[in-house]
Amino acid sequence: MTAPPDDCLARNEWICGAYLSSRRQILLDALVQHVQLTFLSVLIGLVVAVPLAVLARRWSWAAGPVLAVTTVLYTIPSLAMFSLLLPLYGLSAGLVVAGLVLYSLTLLVRNILAGLRAVPEETRQAARGLGYGPVRLLLTVELPLALPAAMAGLRIATVSAVSLVTVGAIVGFGGLGNLIYAGMNTYFKAQVLTASVLCVLIAVAADLLLLGAQRLITPWTRAARA
Repeated sequence: MTAPPDDCLARNEWICGAYLSSRRQILLDALVQHVQLTFLSVLIGLVVAVPLAVLARRWSWAAGPVLAVTTVLYTIPSLAMFSLLLPLYGLSAGLVVAGLVLYSLTLLVRNILAGLRAVPEETRQAARGLGYGPVRLLLTVELPLALPAAMAGLRIATVSAVSLVTVGAIVGFGGLGNLIYAGMNTYFKAQVLTASVLCVLIAVAADLLLLGAQRLITPWTRAARA
């Protein structure tokens, strides 16, 4: 009788310390790419979403079209979205970032707009009475008061982006998704599990960081609850 191999890699076990030690650099590179793609896509999405939400708040006729377009974009399957963007970006990281930006707009625009709409009208009138112009009113009154709703949308969009980055493996830019995809094709258990767990840890860490930032920049919400 042949003795079973004493190496967890040879036995293809789900939990394998040898995999972590021997593929440390591969895991680190995939992790860094995953975080970079997530951060860049959410940042660009936020930069685009804020003016869209402000536009929809300032002119009520624009709210319907803005929300409709961003909602339709969110319903497009990821594979179809990447295929539609392929002629513009080719097989590049930009293709994945562009797709994730479009997906993030629904969550970001809707929540930022909800936050702006929730600002009490009497607060706006009081600010105008103190001589606040439209830009100063927006930057120092409306946007700060809209932060709780906006941060809620940002947290959801970030966690969603962490998940959707893995789909970028179909074009070779999926961060940890590349390892998951390759591991599933070869039934490499340790690789699939390790990369999947790291994805979850990134999502949890990002959510906790944003929650901490939200508590830090919106101290009045804690005072109100107290």
